[in-house]
Amino acid sequence: MSAVFLKLFNMSITASWLILFVILVRIILKKAPNWTKCLLWGFVGLRLVFPFSIESVLSLVPSAEIIPSSNLLSTAPPQIDSGFATVNQAVNPMITETYTEYGNQFPTIISAFSVIWIIGLAIMLIYGIISYVTLYVKVRASIIHKENVHLCDNIDSPFILGIIKPKIYMPSGFSNEQMEHIIAHEKAHLKRKDHWWKPIGFALLSIYWFNPVIWVAYVLL
Repeated sequence: MSAVFLKLFNMSITASWLILFVILVRIILKKAPNWTKCLLWGFVGLRLVFPFSIESVLSLVPSAEIIPSSNLLSTAPPQIDSGFATVNQAVNPMITETYTEYGNQFPTIISAFSVIWIIGLAIMLIYGIISYVTLYVKVRASIIHKENVHLCDNIDSPFILGIIKPKIYMPSGFSNEQMEHIIAHEKAHLKRKDHWWKPIGFALLSIYWFNPVIWVAYVLL
């Protein structure tokens, strides 16, 4: 489990560089079509899913493995590889000094963090399931307006629920003109498959919940 957590930790750090780059591009290209922003976040998602990285002089990722997995098996003092020589030269001597004084506590520390990560992952997934079930229960009393559009008095705002057979739910009380605008808006979400991307984004957030930069990415997504 320690090796899995360490791998995910390193992947989240390298993805953080890409996230910061995407945020910068979003600021520069404010008027760009929304699909380009979705594409950029898609690259972030791929980086979080696939455990590989291409390093080069022009790469956005200074180092693919900030904390080398070899540290778990080595009896030598653990070292970091941040991709920045200055940082390595400042941090690694302090790690060696701590190692000399207290011994190799690195495997124990990573093991403890692994347990905390599993607990956090479980909490996130349970929260997601409870939220989905709560919404499902709320809309059980809905009535069909037309096609896949349902009206429900138990909700405060329109949303899409479902992945395989998504349905649009909206409160009653809107005028016909307002309804048409809202339905068009929600259908645009369906066309972009946002009812797929948001759950996928939440699943990735649940796995990488320990990285605040990924929380920022999820909110912006």
